[in-house]
Amino acid sequence: MKEYFLSDDDDSHPLQPTSADIVLRQRLEHSISKYFYEGSDRSIQNLLSRCRWYVNTDATALTLIIECPDQVTNWRVLQQIVPMASLLNSIISSAKIRVCPPYNQGMPFEMRVDELSVYADS
Repeated sequence: MKEYFLSDDDDSHPLQPTSADIVLRQRLEHSISKYFYEGSDRSIQNLLSRCRWYVNTDATALTLIIECPDQVTNWRVLQQIVPMASLLNSIISSAKIRVCPPYNQGMPFEMRVDELSVYADS
């Protein structure tokens, strides 16, 4: 009986993503962004239109990043984080949301969508 073993080199991931990997990641981010926006109600869509927002898949989990232009918008986005997290959780349960206030006006707030029950009760 012959035994075959794979070397560790055969099982490793490439160090640099290929151009195909980059294109696929961009398509995934675009599709998730579109699905999220279209699934949002009008008030969330209006809030998002005032901000720079995007989906990032580079980190360990998919992250919806919302960069707010001013403190008032930042506060309004934070007030809507539970419905946004609920929608994002229906798309991908390992996602996070990061809400960034204007530059030099505070620290970003970040939550995982699987923590939704903690925020929904408050």
